[in-house]
Amino acid sequence: MSHDLDGEAFQGLGRLCADVAENCVVSAPDSAGMERIEARFRGSAFDLHRHDTYAIGVTLHGVQSFRYRGARHHSLPGQIIVLHPDELHDGGAGTEDGLRYRMLYLEPSLVLDCLGTVGASLPFVRDAVVTDPVFRTRLLSALGPLDQKLDDLFVTDFIAQLMQSLVRHASLPARPIPRTAWRAASLARDYLQENVFRIVRSEELEAITGLDRYALSRHFRAAFSTSPHRFLLMRRLQRARRMIEASEPMAQIAITAGFSDQSHFIRHFKKAFGVTPGRWLALVHGSSETAA
Repeated sequence: MSHDLDGEAFQGLGRLCADVAENCVVSAPDSAGMERIEARFRGSAFDLHRHDTYAIGVTLHGVQSFRYRGARHHSLPGQIIVLHPDELHDGGAGTEDGLRYRMLYLEPSLVLDCLGTVGASLPFVRDAVVTDPVFRTRLLSALGPLDQKLDDLFVTDFIAQLMQSLVRHASLPARPIPRTAWRAASLARDYLQENVFRIVRSEELEAITGLDRYALSRHFRAAFSTSPHRFLLMRRLQRARRMIEASEPMAQIAITAGFSDQSHFIRHFKKAFGVTPGRWLALVHGSSETAA
């Protein structure tokens, strides 16, 4: 395996990341339900954390070393990393040469919509590191042009093809979810998305789904691999991360994103992303880390 992955992987903002700082993260323009980044690191990058999206990426340079599901894994240039939603993991450079990779964060709802089968469960890929040139080419078709917002028609086709690769590597058979449970979980998800920045009570979700809170929690996790509470929390934290990238004041970000105070916000941010808000600010702006 070569030391670097050449070709389309190095288009666009990737060169900017390499030029700005030794440790940095560059985010692409948002697409609904998808986030795309390029990251460059030396040493440890992210502490143990978990997010409620798939994390699917390609190592471009160096060795990507990470803990996931109780084991240490290593990804070489050209290999693919597939992390299931809500699974603890960390990450960093496995050698002194440093690390460079691109990652796609994909919301489970897009995966389920693409599968097109009511009651299907999320595909689970047991191998965290996959070698598959076709899978890699499909990924890089979206991860190559990081300086561009992806066209809606392209995104639809890309996700459809990506799901073919994901399902092909899935190691566990799909567990059917009853139609009524799927409907309730979808109603709860949509309601939470519409009410992200306020307190949502269990009684509200019971009223719109027709299920008691405990049954709904089970069905929601079966459908989206996370709980209603964490789903709402992660949407707030994603909003907060965009505000950080826009250099808005941390105290204001905490309040706007629905947290009781700045320390509450910082604690949850690190659990979700493996770094503090101040560290994330430094990474996206290529500057020295701030105190938060």
